[in-house]
Amino acid sequence: MAKFSRREARKRRHKRARQRIIGTPERPRLNVYRSLKHIHAQIIDDSIGHTLVSASSVEPELRAKLGNTGNKAAAKEVGLALAERAKEAGIEKVVFDRGGYIYHGRIAALADGAREGGLEF
Repeated sequence: MAKFSRREARKRRHKRARQRIIGTPERPRLNVYRSLKHIHAQIIDDSIGHTLVSASSVEPELRAKLGNTGNKAAAKEVGLALAERAKEAGIEKVVFDRGGYIYHGRIAALADGAREGGLEF
């Protein structure tokens, strides 16, 4: 019997969700990746396979603003930064792809920050 892997289980959930969640030029996909120390988000147009906008708690300008990069406050700041960059790029509506994670905690905080910043989903 194979050992249970949380990473593999998340990847299976994400793969299953991605069968339905597709980013289009009119409504690109907001993808989220979470690690123990950081959170990353990017807006992707799946029709051409390009990342249009991204934000992460690893970036020096966001890191300077944040004390801890692995908490809900950091996730919200990343969401706000992503929404601001998306507005500059002319993106207003997105499809939220939680990446196989539960919509809770840092994932929900990032989504709230992005909505607060003006993204619609």
